[in-house]
Amino acid sequence: MTIVYVLVLALTILANAFEGVAGLVGAAFMKQNAEQVGVPFSWLPILGLLKGAGAVGLLFGLVGVRALGIAAAVGLVLFFVGALVAHVRARVFHNIAFPAAFEAFAIASLVLLITH
Repeated sequence: MTIVYVLVLALTILANAFEGVAGLVGAAFMKQNAEQVGVPFSWLPILGLLKGAGAVGLLFGLVGVRALGIAAAVGLVLFFVGALVAHVRARVFHNIAFPAAFEAFAIASLVLLITH
């Protein structure tokens, strides 16, 4: 395994695990962002579970279950496309860098899992 492969996947896993837990517990910053982009608070636990599932799937991909890692990365790419669309539709651009960064890491993880 290359250092870049491990580093990118580890950062993607940690970031999505953190966001997943924050969504599950209804962290204040998650509620504030949801309100700004028009996402109901009731969706936060579900969205948190999806991010957490993506993190777990990437972890499996990192330890050798490549197909599961690829599936998780695809799921996260699609998830963050939805997040970016929600930000654009709501015209909330002041913090769009966050879902864009998560999207970039999800894409990088997908590419690395496919090519590794």
